[in-house]
Amino acid sequence: MLIGPRELGRVLIVEDNVPLRTAIAALLRDSGAEVLEAGTERDAIALLNPPPDLIICDVYLPDGSALKILETALHLSPEPVKIAVSGHASAEEAFQLAKLGVLAYLAKPFSLAELSGTIERVLEAPPDIDTMLRASVGQVPMRELQQRVRKVMVGQALALTRGSRSGAARLLDVSRQAIQQITRGNRERAAAPNSAERPRVTRSRSS
Repeated sequence: MLIGPRELGRVLIVEDNVPLRTAIAALLRDSGAEVLEAGTERDAIALLNPPPDLIICDVYLPDGSALKILETALHLSPEPVKIAVSGHASAEEAFQLAKLGVLAYLAKPFSLAELSGTIERVLEAPPDIDTMLRASVGQVPMRELQQRVRKVMVGQALALTRGSRSGAARLLDVSRQAIQQITRGNRERAAAPNSAERPRVTRSRSS
């Protein structure tokens, strides 16, 4: 057993590679989990009720992709923890997975030890942004809350596109000018406390 003693509960494995799915299922069952298996998008969606505690989902499936499964899972209560696996995924797809609540992405091939470590990490991860936003409503001014969300999303988009503002704009479906305004506003807010603390020094000109 590779996974620690924490209770895994109900786990849905969505993977069309049967030997890989069988190996993951054996690992999780040996760790005490109730395991459900699916090899297609259609079968996975049918197994979402009652909601699993954890979803391990291949990005590409014979009849679709992980995106529809994960989007459906967004509306479950409680919402499952999500891990995506794939042999290849573009920056755009990775960003879509993050928007759908995926907390970790494993590139194939991976070992069972790597998967085990990833599962432990995501189960110990802090609440996702949606949970934090719901908790902040009524506690934080809406304008400040919107600024926080924009800052996080732009930061993620810039990271995925290696700092490209044009690429980040495409990911977020906004204009490049909007990205520039948000990043400039972030810099100004970050610099404001420092500038307030430092006294302004003026040099007198000698006549």
